Amino acid sequence: MGKLQEFDITFKDNKVVYSPGESLSGTLKITTTEALLCKDIKVNCQGFCGVTSKSNDTAWMVEEQYFSSTLSVADKGTLKPGDHSFPFKFLIPASVPTSFEGNYGKVMYRVRAFIDTPRFSKDYKVEKPFYLLSLLNLNDVPDIHGRSSSSITKKFTYLLGVKTGTVVLKAHSDMKGYTPGQVIQLTTELHNQSGKTTGTVVACLIQKVTYQTKKPTIDLRTLVQVEGAGVKAGKQAEWKEKIIVPPLPQSSLADCGLINMEYFIQISLKSPEASFLLPIHIGNISVDTTSARPSRPPPPTTDPSRSSANPTKLENSRRSEPSSQDKETPTTPCPSPHPAPKPVPRIRVSTSSPASPSAPPAEMDYLVMGAKGQVPPSHSSLRAVPTPSLPSTHSCLLSTAPQHSHMRLLPAMSRAVAATHKTTS
Repeated sequence: MGKLQEFDITFKDNKVVYSPGESLSGTLKITTTEALLCKDIKVNCQGFCGVTSKSNDTAWMVEEQYFSSTLSVADKGTLKPGDHSFPFKFLIPASVPTSFEGNYGKVMYRVRAFIDTPRFSKDYKVEKPFYLLSLLNLNDVPDIHGRSSSSITKKFTYLLGVKTGTVVLKAHSDMKGYTPGQVIQLTTELHNQSGKTTGTVVACLIQKVTYQTKKPTIDLRTLVQVEGAGVKAGKQAEWKEKIIVPPLPQSSLADCGLINMEYFIQISLKSPEASFLLPIHIGNISVDTTSARPSRPPPPTTDPSRSSANPTKLENSRRSEPSSQDKETPTTPCPSPHPAPKPVPRIRVSTSSPASPSAPPAEMDYLVMGAKGQVPPSHSSLRAVPTPSLPSTHSCLLSTAPQHSHMRLLPAMSRAVAATHKTTS
């Protein structure tokens, strides 16, 4: 290094893994054997993403910078021979993606130091990477609870196309999200509705990384593969397998617009060829399966004495006095302060008029029912039209008119009876 015997960056406590929003501090150490003229000594902390279309190429086609902070630790002057230390400290932003390194791109974080020397002199540069771990809490992923499932039905021909058959392949995982080290419980069902034995069933854990360039590049990697036996003609079988999740980067690099990562379990049948994918998520904080998920409240219990009220009467009761709703017949007001008589239980029948938005549902029309829409046999003799031979109480209750309408019907009934008596005499 010429005049420089040591030019190095050290992080406090030799820490190399950090979290978003955390501070990074360290020291720049310089040891010279001779006096060194310099214009400036700077330390830079940088985070960026680079993407290319060629594997393992560092000539990035597209770049995305997350932050870049520069600190000047020494002004123009001369570094005397000996040891020199320059402390530095940077604050990492809170919204930055986790570190990642793939075949066609990287998310990188590094600290660099520069010594600018006068013209025609050699400049010096050194850098040291650090890694950022942005935790993915799987409980924050929408619709993470439950299991991932899918199926496929495949029709095929065999015996040189003479015969046809069908296979039904189903599979599901026990959860939708996992952390490295957890076990994926996989269940596969195969129904062979043909006269030919099927091929083997294969399950693979696949990583799909999409690099956004002018023409997106997709990189597929098979991480784990397990295989099960085929199923004989006309039979069905269930295959259960366990897959241990290896150390992997988390799904969907948040705050990164150039790289997207997804994980799948691919279920495939070799013969006849059929396959489908079960999407899963890989994170850092596992799914909380012990917490009770909010459930729908149970339907309200119905009080038979009130729930089957006539919709028309309910509508009218909202417009009139509520005291006239629960009385079988109106009572004549008495001057004495005696309490009103206790209402007699009655049979309530719905009207044929369409229900209003505030009316009860159709299945609540009748209070006493043998079957929906039918009056029980014990009351089959009741009629909705008042006649002289029917007691006035029942005629009023079964009438579609308001409860006080029998006060207008009674004179008409009296005249009809009188006319009949006059004709007879």
